[in-house]
Amino acid sequence: MFHTTVARAAPRAARLALLLLLPALAAACTTTGRSPVPSTDVPGPMLSYYQDMYSEIEDNGIVIPAVDVTKMDRQYLRQMVDYPTSEPVGTIVVDPENRFLYLVMENGKAMRYGIGVAKAGLEYQGDGVIGRKAAWPNWAPTLAMINREPERYRPLAAGMQGGLTNPLGSRALYLYKDGRDTLYRIHGTTEPWSIGRSVSSGCIRLLNHDIMDLYKRVPRGARMVVLGGGQPQPGMV
Repeated sequence: MFHTTVARAAPRAARLALLLLLPALAAACTTTGRSPVPSTDVPGPMLSYYQDMYSEIEDNGIVIPAVDVTKMDRQYLRQMVDYPTSEPVGTIVVDPENRFLYLVMENGKAMRYGIGVAKAGLEYQGDGVIGRKAAWPNWAPTLAMINREPERYRPLAAGMQGGLTNPLGSRALYLYKDGRDTLYRIHGTTEPWSIGRSVSSGCIRLLNHDIMDLYKRVPRGARMVVLGGGQPQPGMV
């Protein structure tokens, strides 16, 4: 299991600089626009259950804020669902078009997570494996991004340490194909409103609480399938 060094408390000025830079990031895995927050459909009896699931937590000295589930569409909250498929148990199935990620489980079930995507997120189709896992991962712009917008990205060329201001959030899973990094990521976010929306420049984002849950459930080497637009779910019977 791969873990990156967790960011420690930075000087106030440095933290402020990161916060000011974050809205300007338009990299893969960063936000490009904001959509209206849907009204909740979480029924009263389930409200306490989800509030506990998404309560404030501390992870390696970093406090992850609680998610206000009353401002989220219930379908995008973590839940076990029926999912008949010929994909083997342990497979991750990403459905960008419908904004869901499934972890195939026993007896025709799957753990379903709501995701945020972008039009760019539909470009990758097919399968691969989780070639790397990272807790509080570092992030850096690609060379192409730096060449395209040097004033914006060159100051970040050395990378950003893991933390709440980092676009990758609390955890990241890296998709590899034929031994190579596809640059396709599944990662966390501190922007709950973005789940169920097309808001980032690429990659797949989950609530920080959800990516931490998925991270614990899947090992390095787990198979991952990314569906294309309009493509049926693999192996459906």
